[in-house]
Amino acid sequence: MKLDARKQPFFSDIKPACSLRGHWISFCLVDEFGAGSSYGGLPYTLYDSVGQHYKGRLNGDGFAKLTDSYCGPVVLVFDDLYSGTAQPYEYLMTRSTYKLPITELQYRAERTRFAAADGRRVESNPARQQANRFYQVEVRDLVRHVAHLPPIAPRTHQPPRHALKMLADLGFGPPQSTLSGIVLFPNNHTALEVRPLRSLRPLLSTEDKFCALNLYHLALFAALSYCNFGQEPPEKPLDKVHFPLGPSVGNLFAEQLSGYDEAWRIDPEQTQRFYPLYEDVPYSRRFEILPFDPELYPQNRPELEEQQEYPSRLHFFDDEKDGTDTQAFITHHDEVILIAVRGTASPSDGLRDANAHQTPFTEGVGKAHEGFYQAYRAMRDFVLRYLNQFYTAQRIVICGHSLGGAIALLLAEGLRRIPEANYNILLYTYGAPRAADSEFTVGASALVHHRIVNHNDPVPSVPAPWMNTTAKLWIPGAVTLFSAPAAGGLLFAAGLVRFGGNPYQHHGEQQHFMPIMLPDGTHSSVLWRPGCESIEEAGRNRALHARGDMPERDGLIRQLVQYKQHFMTASYIPAAWATLRRWQQTLDSNVPLVTEREFELLDHALATMRKQLQDKRRELTRHRPANDRAYEHHEPLNAEIERLHLSRQRLQSLRWRRLGARDVYGSHAHAAHLQPSLMRWFSHRENRALSPIASIPPVTDSDRGRAQTLDIDSIV
Repeated sequence: MKLDARKQPFFSDIKPACSLRGHWISFCLVDEFGAGSSYGGLPYTLYDSVGQHYKGRLNGDGFAKLTDSYCGPVVLVFDDLYSGTAQPYEYLMTRSTYKLPITELQYRAERTRFAAADGRRVESNPARQQANRFYQVEVRDLVRHVAHLPPIAPRTHQPPRHALKMLADLGFGPPQSTLSGIVLFPNNHTALEVRPLRSLRPLLSTEDKFCALNLYHLALFAALSYCNFGQEPPEKPLDKVHFPLGPSVGNLFAEQLSGYDEAWRIDPEQTQRFYPLYEDVPYSRRFEILPFDPELYPQNRPELEEQQEYPSRLHFFDDEKDGTDTQAFITHHDEVILIAVRGTASPSDGLRDANAHQTPFTEGVGKAHEGFYQAYRAMRDFVLRYLNQFYTAQRIVICGHSLGGAIALLLAEGLRRIPEANYNILLYTYGAPRAADSEFTVGASALVHHRIVNHNDPVPSVPAPWMNTTAKLWIPGAVTLFSAPAAGGLLFAAGLVRFGGNPYQHHGEQQHFMPIMLPDGTHSSVLWRPGCESIEEAGRNRALHARGDMPERDGLIRQLVQYKQHFMTASYIPAAWATLRRWQQTLDSNVPLVTEREFELLDHALATMRKQLQDKRRELTRHRPANDRAYEHHEPLNAEIERLHLSRQRLQSLRWRRLGARDVYGSHAHAAHLQPSLMRWFSHRENRALSPIASIPPVTDSDRGRAQTLDIDSIV
């Protein structure tokens, strides 16, 4: 019987697969430079056409030869598990859940490097000239269990997968249900170029101290929290999952970074390129997205139905079904557990979360905003389940924007308060409203929290310190207050009375973006610590002036959140990028952080604000009732005027402040990988600012218009 044409290149009527001996097969494993020493001594298994298997080891040059073999192709696999004790491999193979089947081949491939700096395949491997056949292969081509491995990168010389399927159809090859291995043909020498198993990992400092690197990177991750997870199929997977579409959380970590792709998009409508500083790491030290393999992990089996686990359930929290609409993602590597929290996005939930009522923070002390607290409680168990499985004393880095920042604060303090857990937490928030009262703030003083505020962002100024009531009471009152603001007046000075409880109070040390205009007309910003609340309060006033003095009641919150200073990709991220570039240039040139002209501009703005406060104090004094013998109206003003004076003193200190490497790069300041990471980052033209001071990239219409989906309750 004649063989069909598809099979003739491998099996013919002249040379059928049979039990004749006298043939040979040789092969070698090489890296992208053509050297095989990285794979020397590696154990392998060959399966021949009559069901025999042969075990052996590659020689020191990664070469092996099988002589006097049976006629026909053989299947080559490298399925022996890693038996060493190096970390993190030993831990990953023995951890309590999701033990990884790391092979010796994977371990070796992670120790090799790309020939091209960007990870693209090269076509000039010297081993190709010395072989009858040449294939570009990956670890997943040669092992059985592949769910934890990256997707295959584009390649020119791919192995004949259809030959492997035909061998399986004929009953040849290894006795297993899944196809794995590479088909080698008799009387040929085959060179296998193994792609290095390397990944890109965004640098995050694990030090308490604020640094420009974390400022920029955690702004990107806080913005990414607005994206979907991107898993396909999204639920009830049967045998495998993938993450084809970006930007999404799963696509970034499981596809792009694990495949050595320098991703930059964190917003579907983003046009500006904001690249993280990436570190080249062995694949097993990447930010992990856990595998899905029902054969290996019983918890992945489809028959579990609602109890089935899969990556999006492990890494992604979306509480839309249960009412809070809170969204967050979590991932980790051997040094960091990263949690990013997004705020509520639906208007219906926004009306509920407009409740400024205070409720006890039962995990610690003080009281919290009830809407924020409910959102934190909704995601608490999700985070704890993840930590119980994958926490190994890493630094827990948490970030969030807007409402996500408020929830992130409560989450961070709740985790810090867990008895005997000893979680080491670092928190960065962006444009976050006040989340709790003054007693909570004092009780959480040990929590390391860097609170980032963009100039004139109105959201951090709410809930106002006087608020402790339900939405139906404070929204009408706030509309009345906002509808006719006195010139230069600040909201906290209006004399409104709280309905019981301690005042709302911010937690953490404020880092404030103060905008400036450069001599060439471009915009930049100076990041500093003002130490007062006036700037935040003025932001809310400015938002209302920008949208009209007589807002409709149901449109008040919408007016505030649409104010462009609150957006991530249009304001916070560009300002964070500009700060990183400014600090890099300041470090390299060893000059003060601000120039004399910049100091004059900023100092004038603060002096104007101080005069406004003094004018308000005089106004209150003139209209004080004759029988008013107290100074409750003066005390907050006096305190704020004094804080503003201290702010000007802080600003003056910037005139002679010299930055150190740790101010810019934190724990990575003196690491060997920093310079290669910077070379990769500066290879992108977007990161090579030529002006003496880095300017903020101009905002495009699409970035300004969408930025991030803003949540209606993020300000209350």
